[in-house]
Amino acid sequence: MTRLPRWLAHHLAALRMVVVLTLTLGLLYPLAMTGVAQAVFGHRAGGSVVKKNGAAVGSELVGQSFTGTDGKPIRRYFQSRPSAAGDGYDPGATGASNLGSQSVVDVLPDPADPDSGKLSLLTQVCARSVAVGELEGVSGSRPYCTSDGVGAVLGVFREQGLSGRATRVVSLNQACPAVPFLSAYEGVTVECANPRGDYSKALVVPVRGDAPADPVVPADAVAASGSGLDPHISPAYAALQAPRVARERGLGLDRVKELIAENTTGRGLGFLGEPGVNVLTLNLALDQES
Repeated sequence: MTRLPRWLAHHLAALRMVVVLTLTLGLLYPLAMTGVAQAVFGHRAGGSVVKKNGAAVGSELVGQSFTGTDGKPIRRYFQSRPSAAGDGYDPGATGASNLGSQSVVDVLPDPADPDSGKLSLLTQVCARSVAVGELEGVSGSRPYCTSDGVGAVLGVFREQGLSGRATRVVSLNQACPAVPFLSAYEGVTVECANPRGDYSKALVVPVRGDAPADPVVPADAVAASGSGLDPHISPAYAALQAPRVARERGLGLDRVKELIAENTTGRGLGFLGEPGVNVLTLNLALDQES
């Protein structure tokens, strides 16, 4: 019997292994796991798709916006928390903004290129808080935020760099001709910021202001989740929106609160995480109620 050359025998063995592993791990195993998932988890294995009148309107696991074509909130619906995933709630771009607590100074846009600027995390939070406050008819004030919704941050120039008397003070996030949120700091008149100015040698000084330590607008109304896909809001944010939704729909506030409770999930295993209100299922329940 003629034996195959060793090199050819090795190649044939490798080819057989590729075929076996491809069929086993690339076809049979995925089909088996899919079958088990469908049998055991059913609805959740299919993406927890929510349907209305037979048409898919979203997923219980992925957040979405409830805004009109103009981008403004639809007042009869509860609003979701912000999202930094793509253009918002994009599963293909899930993630956070990657901005942290040190992100307090904006990159002001060049007048010749309005899209060249970049907002700090602080200013994003301040702007969202003001917008939510206006929508719900409550105070949107927060510590370290100006009344017009930007980070209350000064750039302070001192005689000796890091110390000494203040010689110049700039409101870093308020571009001229804006009126600075403080008229003076340590006896020095506060200037508005020139988008082309160099403030790299200034000391960055956030100013807390007189806003309450516990703002009316909850944190999840102004900050995105780590995934950008969170479909839930806190019971506190839902309670803040309830009077508006009740008023817009002509429903009793007590009934709206009952629907909130019915669409609130508890802590995982009774102790993990915090309770959350699923915005999609709550809005669908409201539509059915109306």
